[in-house]
Amino acid sequence: MSVRTPAAGFKGRGALSNPDNRYAHHAVESVDDGWHAEPEPEQIATELIIDASRSVISRNDSPDIPFDQSINPYRGCEHGCVFCYARPTHAYLDLSPGIDFETRLLYKPNAAELLRAELGRPGYRCKFIMLGSNTDPYQPVERRLGITRSILEVLDETHHPVSITTRSALILRDVELLAAMARRGLASVQISITTFDNDLKRGMEPRSAASTARLQVIRELSAAGVPVGVMAAPMIPAINDSELETILERAAAAGAMRAAYTMLRLPLEVKDLFRQWLAQHLPDRAAHVMSLIQQMRGGQDNDSRFGARMRGQGAWAQLLADRFHLACRRLGLNDRREPDLDGSGFRAPRVTPQLELGL
Repeated sequence: MSVRTPAAGFKGRGALSNPDNRYAHHAVESVDDGWHAEPEPEQIATELIIDASRSVISRNDSPDIPFDQSINPYRGCEHGCVFCYARPTHAYLDLSPGIDFETRLLYKPNAAELLRAELGRPGYRCKFIMLGSNTDPYQPVERRLGITRSILEVLDETHHPVSITTRSALILRDVELLAAMARRGLASVQISITTFDNDLKRGMEPRSAASTARLQVIRELSAAGVPVGVMAAPMIPAINDSELETILERAAAAGAMRAAYTMLRLPLEVKDLFRQWLAQHLPDRAAHVMSLIQQMRGGQDNDSRFGARMRGQGAWAQLLADRFHLACRRLGLNDRREPDLDGSGFRAPRVTPQLELGL
């Protein structure tokens, strides 16, 4: 279904349009024929769609990321980060990476049962699972659906290690469970922070938690004994790169033990959505920002090569890398050896054959 988006975008949403995905066999263009038109709404509701997939664990062999297995409890993300590299995945659902990605969300009500079945398969090898590698496991709809919580309960029961990445303060709902898992070497958390500029944050990632709230998450998780780190992500030249040291300093003061960063990525449809956002929100520097991005991406908007896509290349990318390493050294981040997540105590769940149910 085509969504007509107001010129200034929907209130509380990041993308400013809802373009057809790259697989669409049609194109929709709005035309003013001079007749009466209904007023455009300022807001758009979130639609929840049941995901009928039969598995929850995804596997990858990318050398750029430090995990083999991941779970994304939701497809699409209500946080609405305009820079999100996962937006193009909505094309696989025949939906738009624009407004659809933020408002038409898929979820698996039986995620815990599916996970239990996968962990119980003969020959399953226990390797830590990354929770939230594409979309945030603690996005707003998690408050009422509880899919992430149900997954954590299965992992806790089976002594399966998990690492979580989020921009949400909702994770504190599960602090007691995570602390209990951490005491057995089963849990760690990364909190992503992009900016402490409230206006910039509201424009770029409208429904994520305030960055000061994310610092409080670091404090409370650290105090509870959960290993926690900060992810300065994404770094965008001439927009938030000047805050790199501030992000690291404030996170370290809150109790973060480790740190990482990623460079802005603009794959597929994201590049046009981001350009549109720049023209609307930062027109005075839009051309400069894109010029710097292209300088570190080999003259293109994006560079998808392994080894280059997360960090970029060239003088600007090297300068940011040097600043990051100097700041981490000064703050003692990444110095302390954090215990590895421990899967040695994994206990496969007993999966009841279907013929035994109710008999």
